[in-house]
Amino acid sequence: MSTDPIKSPCKRLCAVDGRLGFCRGCGRTLKEIGGWSQLSHDERDVIMGELDGRFADVGLVAPE
Repeated sequence: MSTDPIKSPCKRLCAVDGRLGFCRGCGRTLKEIGGWSQLSHDERDVIMGELDGRFADVGLVAPE
């Protein structure tokens, strides 16, 4: 069992946009947010690598 902290892209700007299908703060979908703690570190890294692209695909910039 790992005691490493769970990495998270959460920016504390939680606002899931139904039209976009993801949170305007972090870029994750509701399914990803809900299952985040169950994912492996590698699975989280893959998703986190996709987040900037999700924002860019809809013409937005990910919040800092």
